[in-house]
Amino acid sequence: MSTNATKPEEKGFFEKVKETIEGLWDSTKDTAEDVKEAAEDKYEDLKDKITVKKATATKKAATAKAAVTSKAKVTADKAKAAATEVKAKAAEKAKTITAKAKEETDTAKKAAADVKAKADTKAKAITTKAKNVAADAKKTVATKTAKAATAVKKKVVAAK
Repeated sequence: MSTNATKPEEKGFFEKVKETIEGLWDSTKDTAEDVKEAAEDKYEDLKDKITVKKATATKKAATAKAAVTSKAKVTADKAKAAATEVKAKAAEKAKTITAKAKEETDTAKKAAADVKAKADTKAKAITTKAKNVAADAKKTVATKTAKAATAVKKKVVAAK
């Protein structure tokens, strides 16, 4: 017969916690990358629109050209500010999720330590009780053996 189990191995508590943390971390990183890409795409779109506006503006009079250039700069600054804000929010969310995962891990470690301490205490109590019972049993056996030996000696003396 095969000694290999047909059931899949069950994962331990810490492995599950580790996988949960990794999942949270990976999804946070993915979200941050998606937000960054979206911000870059928006920035490029705005930049392309600004370039189109600049091309149209060059055909207009010098005063109109200056106005379009200033609008393009303001729009670019707004896009940069928006991208910076999105990046800051993504970083803050990543920090929050990391802190939460760390807190959950710490809680799990404390719970495991508590369980271990309780198990150690219970094992010590059981060991102490077993020693006491064994000592009582030895005393009882010794007493009964001494009584039996005395009785046998009396019978031997009486038989002589």
